Amino acid sequence: MREMEIHDYARQLLEAHGPKAIAEAAQNAIDLERKGELELAKTWRHIEDAMKLMRGPHQS
Repeated sequence: MREMEIHDYARQLLEAHGPKAIAEAAQNAIDLERKGELELAKTWRHIEDAMKLMRGPHQS
């Protein structure tokens, strides 16, 4: 997946699922890593990171 596609997909997931989309992406990556699908897991990690950037920093 190209960078632009990852960011588009990440934005769509955040809009559809809100903050829980980040946890869902992380869980997808974990599940794929367990199955040995490392490249696909890497893509989900990238999507997770993109969503974290879009969300911005936590406020205290």
